[in-house]
Amino acid sequence: MPLKKTLRKIGTLNEKPLHESLKQWYAQPSDTFEISVDGFVVDIVHGNLLIEIQTRNFQAIRRKLGKLLERHQVRLVYPIPYEKWIIKQPDNEDGPVSRRKSPKRGAFIYVFDELISFPQLLMNPNFSLELLLIQEEEVRRYDGTHGWRRRGWVTHERRLLKVVDQRILKTPTDVNAFIPPELVGSFTTSDLANTLGKSRRFAQKMVYCLRLMGCITAVGKRANSILYARANT
Repeated sequence: MPLKKTLRKIGTLNEKPLHESLKQWYAQPSDTFEISVDGFVVDIVHGNLLIEIQTRNFQAIRRKLGKLLERHQVRLVYPIPYEKWIIKQPDNEDGPVSRRKSPKRGAFIYVFDELISFPQLLMNPNFSLELLLIQEEEVRRYDGTHGWRRRGWVTHERRLLKVVDQRILKTPTDVNAFIPPELVGSFTTSDLANTLGKSRRFAQKMVYCLRLMGCITAVGKRANSILYARANT
């Protein structure tokens, strides 16, 4: 669905701009917002479906999801920056503001960076995960005491520019599609990393999630490396 031209003001108190904009983009006319369900405030209620938007850190929402899934259908919506523009605002209001495009591009597969917090939830029939590829602006402000990795620059807020694609994961079978088709038969974590063109650490996260979801299983060893294969082969 395209980005709405008119965004409604819906329960935006104390929300970050990206979360607020995504909630407005995602909502349908009949939805209700910020409703208390089983002791938790839910972003959007769409009929019998509870919708939570999490812009980062799945671990922070793990307990909430676990409780809600005992009695309700829950969809977690997670945005992944496909393209990002970085805006730097100096601490001096009269200083220059810069805007540049980051060379990095996101993809649906980066969900494993967060999915590692609770991969087994996709085995729960009440749970679904919707991924959004977005264009965003990341506003950074100079702070001399924090943000040492960025030489004093810290992220102040993220702003939605556009939603460019979306994908829903409902079962472990949907996650199987992330395994490269070139990996026929058994493979190691290093094989997965090399095929994807990702780091071995990232491949380890994928393997951890895929194993807990029953998508792959250990079938042996090659030297000191564990061999894995798709569970249905």
